[in-house]
Amino acid sequence: MGARQGTEPTLTVAEITHLVAQHFPQLGPPGKRIVIEAAGPGTAVVRMRASDDMLRPGGTVSGPAMFTLADVGIYIAILGVRGPAALEAVTSNLSISFLARPAPRDLIAHVELLKIGRRLAFGEVALYSDGQAAMVAHATATYAMPEGS
Repeated sequence: MGARQGTEPTLTVAEITHLVAQHFPQLGPPGKRIVIEAAGPGTAVVRMRASDDMLRPGGTVSGPAMFTLADVGIYIAILGVRGPAALEAVTSNLSISFLARPAPRDLIAHVELLKIGRRLAFGEVALYSDGQAAMVAHATATYAMPEGS
């Protein structure tokens, strides 16, 4: 994954973690549920820690949990590039394809922003069960960017 134009990072993992903790307490305390493992030029690696409330009957990770991680992952990558000016960015579209039954363990999202413009940002996410090589879901999302970001 190479850096795309306009995707140079402006914030560190610690700075993004602080912003998310400040403005999105519904995600829980930093590191408890969502862990930002890396942020680079238009990229992010984000972990969702396994818990019983993300499992569905049959012992697999639920679709809503995977959807949440994909959405949060792209938002984190956008914050990494645009910083606090992008706090008001909102999801305008997210499409996810479930490819395999994820094991009941941490989920890892590998995020890449493909385009980030004045009005829209577009990215993709590959989701994996921790320790597994096969992708369990693939998502693409478009975010509407706030003015001045």
